[in-house]
Amino acid sequence: MSLSFRQSDILEIVKEEGRVTVDGLADRFKVTVQTIRRDLSELSGAGKLDRVHGGAVLRSGVSNIGYDDRRALNYEAKVRIAERCAADIADGSSVFMNIGTSTEAVARQLLNHKNLMVVTNNMNVAGILAENPDCQIVVAGGVLRRSDSGLVGNLAVSTIRQFKFDHAVIGCSALDSEGDLMDFDLQEVLVSQTIIAQARQTKLVADSSKFQRTAPARIASLAEVDTIYTDLPLPADLAQKCNEWQTRIVECR
Repeated sequence: MSLSFRQSDILEIVKEEGRVTVDGLADRFKVTVQTIRRDLSELSGAGKLDRVHGGAVLRSGVSNIGYDDRRALNYEAKVRIAERCAADIADGSSVFMNIGTSTEAVARQLLNHKNLMVVTNNMNVAGILAENPDCQIVVAGGVLRRSDSGLVGNLAVSTIRQFKFDHAVIGCSALDSEGDLMDFDLQEVLVSQTIIAQARQTKLVADSSKFQRTAPARIASLAEVDTIYTDLPLPADLAQKCNEWQTRIVECR
């Protein structure tokens, strides 16, 4: 990709500041917000940065990005994914939801569901669903991870093992070309593996930014997942593997 002078300057600003907004860049360069959105989309398509709601952040690699930026990353896609996933969860279900901004998005779509029991190690999910009076909430114990209000460790695992869930709704930090779900925190990996083992149906919510990232710790294979909800088609080889594994792909556009 051949960058314009403005796009090169935008990249330098992102490297210095970590995050930029569309309105801020439009004001700085004295151009329209539509022009900046186009610049950011082209830079994102070239793998130079990640679009987030209202702006962009540096493209993440093997280090995780801030939780607020993760919440904004591909925001509209996460909402569509969450709507489709929540539609596949019937009233009266038992659900486990792990740590992540995508699972939080699903929690918001469950606010009108009836007679749910939700077990979670995500205090943000518990706070969201506290607004649903027809939802019983069980918070797994564990060590608080302040960066994202997650509870991890052996106590969380022990709590989860006391249940059998109709649905596990999980996220991941990355999804590699072999179909492996990856994460950064070994303690959270153990929690996620236990969730999968205790669920009748496992639903992965993962927007397409996860296809472009890497993380060091393996959670599981898509072969162990019943349904993946995402916003763009999977790479052809991976889609073929999902077909062989009988892993359902739901594209939420």
